[in-house]
This record gives sequence, structure tokens and C-alpha cells, in this order.
Amino acid sequence: MKYTQNAKILQVTEETLIVGVDIASETHYARAFDYRGMELGKLLKFSNKAEGFSEFEEWLRKIAKRTSMKKIMVGMEPTGHYWFNLAQQIKDKSMKIVLVNPFHVKRSKELDDNNPTKNDSKDPKTIAMLVKDGRYMEPYIPEGIYSELRTVMETRWQIVKQLNIIRNRIKRWLSIYFPEFSQVFGDWEGKAALIVLREFPTPAKIVAKGVDDIVGRWKKDKIRAVGIKRAQDLLEVAKVSVGVRDGIRSAENALEILLENYEMYMRQYERTMSLVEEIIRQIAGIDEMLQIKGVGLVTAAGFMAEVGDLSRFEHPRQIQKLAGLSLKENSSGKHKGKTSISKRGRSRLRSLLFLAAMALAAKNQEFKELHQYYTTRTQNPLKKKQSLILLGCKLIRVFYALITKGFKYDPKKMLQDIKRPVLREAAL
Repeated sequence: MKYTQNAKILQVTEETLIVGVDIASETHYARAFDYRGMELGKLLKFSNKAEGFSEFEEWLRKIAKRTSMKKIMVGMEPTGHYWFNLAQQIKDKSMKIVLVNPFHVKRSKELDDNNPTKNDSKDPKTIAMLVKDGRYMEPYIPEGIYSELRTVMETRWQIVKQLNIIRNRIKRWLSIYFPEFSQVFGDWEGKAALIVLREFPTPAKIVAKGVDDIVGRWKKDKIRAVGIKRAQDLLEVAKVSVGVRDGIRSAENALEILLENYEMYMRQYERTMSLVEEIIRQIAGIDEMLQIKGVGLVTAAGFMAEVGDLSRFEHPRQIQKLAGLSLKENSSGKHKGKTSISKRGRSRLRSLLFLAAMALAAKNQEFKELHQYYTTRTQNPLKKKQSLILLGCKLIRVFYALITKGFKYDPKKMLQDIKRPVLREAAL
């Protein structure tokens, strides 16, 4: 998986038909060129349907036959999800598909006519010229179990997003109509708290219900963690509540709808996580990943969903770059600018690694020691956030070794980054 500029340029030969496609939701535009940038056919406008794809294929075949081109390379911008269907068709026809950065297209479209105009006939040429010059990337389209895993994790992330919205809205409701609720229940998602919110959510209803009825309702569901003392506390704060009392019927209806949506998404989440566990267990090395203290099912599955088949990488630094964790620097002459991470890559993978590093620094002894070393060493001590990013990169290397080389996780090897400077000093 070496994407050097020279390797990319060498893939474009005299026998390569370069096609630039401007992707849209309903209609695509395509133009064809040779390796020197000479246009080989007229602009093609085709629909994002089976008939359009057939028209596009026939157009390509005719040009390739007329110009004796033996290889077809199709370049496009990854515009949202609209390119997925065309990419699948191109892949099925054994043509090479490459992607160009939309930012590069925007910046280079003035090279031909010194005009920033954007239109459907101009963009395909700009895309094709970027491909000709080797300024493209080869997309990774997951297959088999990795495709299943990426799809199910995407579903999970969407469910979590909706759950967080609902949680925030319920907290807002409580802060308006029953702000003292949190004094009795630290977590409104507990079983006893949910019963209260469903059946007597307002202070007035709690006062009308009384301690005995509240306890009786909890006992009906066999909840033992709460009792008379909790019910008395709830009644006391309800009597002195400063919550809004106007429009209370509509407010109760709003809360009821929120709770129904919450329960629905929780059921969906549990079903989705069961499928995640079923799929992830089929990947060799996952059990070793999960044995690392602080690494859970979501971290392991999320990492594999974003990265895919690890065997396609020659070095973990390539995964680091994929996550946008490679370093960038702005320097010129005697000026040395600030070094930071590039943030060019899969943002979800980068976020997952950072959250995982936070958990490891708190729960995993060897990662905790490494974090302490990075932030307190005498030479070039790192800030806490910088150290966490470094731990995320370390986690990439650990995962890579466990999956691709079949190693067992060894905590002692984790601490070699601490011991190595000591050994170097002793050798001097």
C-alpha cells in the first residue's frame, strides 16, 4: 500500500484512458483524456441509474477501442455518498477507480483558463488532469466481513447520536419542570428514576401520589435499590420545587414522547451491539485486543470498521496517516513553525483513538506509566493532550502487531519507550 507520487504517475501510461467524472445526486458528467492531457471524446452526461451506467460503459468501450487504450482509470471526487453506486459498477467491470481531493479540484480549476468558474463540463477535466499528474488516492472499499462491520458500526454511531440528542432534551425538560429531580436521582436513566418519569414526572403528581404509592410502584417491578428513604426525599423536593407549572399537560406529553423514543433507540442499540459482537468475533486477533485492560468492544470494533483489513498496510505509520495523526510543520528559512497533527484522514478513527487513549491512561497500568513518562520526562516533556495523541499512535502499533503478526499482548514491551532512554544514557 505505497502511495508515493512516483508510483502513482507510473500507473498512467500511453495505454491508459483517463476519465474524470463529476459526481452529482442524479446526473454525472464525464470526459476522457490520454496521458498527455489530450481529450479523446465528447462530454458525456449520464444518469445515476442502471441505464446511465450502461451508457457510460459503452461510451468508455468505444473510446478505448478507437484509441487502442488497454487500461481505464476513472477519477472522481468523493462527494458524500453519491459516488458509491458508480464506484461499485466500475469495480464490477474491473476498471480502476481513484479519488481526488475536492480541495485540490477547487484550487486547480483555474490552471486552464484563469477563471474560478465552476460548472459540470469543467470539473471532469480538472479531475482528470489531477489523476494524470498522480494527484489521487486509491479508495479502500471494504468487502465481506469488513463491509458488514463498517455498516453496523455506522448504524451504531447514528443510534448513539440520536440517543445523545434525546438525553440532552430530557435533561432540559427536567431543568425546566423539575430541577430538583437530580438531587434524588443522580442518573435519570436508572430503573427507579425512569418509572417516576413515566408515571408521575411532575412535582404535583409526586405530592398527590405519596410515599407509600411510590414505593409500591417500585416494588411492583422488584426494584430493591430504592425504598422509603428515597421516596421521602423525592416527596420533600417535590413540595418545594421551583419548576415551571404552566403548560404542564403539554410538557408531560413531550416527556412521554421523548421516553418512548429513548426506549426505542435503546432496544435498537442493544440489537445492533449484539450484531457487532457476532461480526467482530470472526476476525482473528480480536480476542487479544479485548484482553488489553481499557479496550472494549466499541473500541476494537470501531477501529477495525474504520481501518478495515490490516493486511493491506505495510507499516502502522500508514494507519497513523489514515487517522490524520501524522505530523505537519510550517517552516521556512530560519523560521521553524509549530508542529501539530495533520488532521487529514478519517476523523471518526482519530476521535476513537483519542477517547481510547484517555481510557487507557486512566485504567491501564502500562499506558498510565507511559503517559506519566511522556508528560514528566526531563527532555521535551509533552502536554497531556500531546501525550494522549502519542498513546493513540502507540495503540495503533499494538493493534497492528496483534492482528497482522499474531503476537500476544505483552505489557513489558509497552514500557520499552521508558527504558530505552535510560539504556542510551548508560551507554554514553
